[in-house]
Amino acid sequence: MATMPATAKPQLHPLLKVVLEIGPLILFFVANARFGIFAGTATFMAAFLAAVAASYALTRHLPLMTMISGGIVLVFGGLTLILQDATFIKLKPTIIYLLFGGVLLGGLALGRPLLSVVFDSVFNLTEPGWRKLTLRWGLFFLALAALNEIVWRTQTTDVWVSFKVFGVLPLTFVFAALQYPLLTKFDAGAHAPASEE
Repeated sequence: MATMPATAKPQLHPLLKVVLEIGPLILFFVANARFGIFAGTATFMAAFLAAVAASYALTRHLPLMTMISGGIVLVFGGLTLILQDATFIKLKPTIIYLLFGGVLLGGLALGRPLLSVVFDSVFNLTEPGWRKLTLRWGLFFLALAALNEIVWRTQTTDVWVSFKVFGVLPLTFVFAALQYPLLTKFDAGAHAPASEE
């Protein structure tokens, strides 16, 4: 008896995905510049929730990392607005980066490179490739956490917001692009014999 092929989950167009991820940050930057950090925080929360809702409406599923980020955004954004204390929204990225970095490195220590679960349908890497990629991203997230702490504790709120939008995003894109040699070297399909260590 023939088996039915598994139905692929609907995927967002890459450009729309970028818009939904970057859009809330841009709105955060604009609202902060015009009306201050509390209006910026409220705008960011509303835009983030709208982006998540749009993503779910189009794909009928939400990635685990999006749900975790959403929970942290609501908690720390809500505390910022209720207590009128910008410290909470400034701590939010540190908490998220530490969480992601800790989960990736913790999984790696337990012999489970978790990026292979998240990106299995995108990349086809050998086991050493997944380990190296997971280690690199785990360390990158920890570095972002440290950098966020340095910036918000030593700079003005406006400088921190600018760093969040125009510093972290380019750094992340550059770091991701720098992983291309690793992705090609450890491609399980194209270079299986050469990629084993």
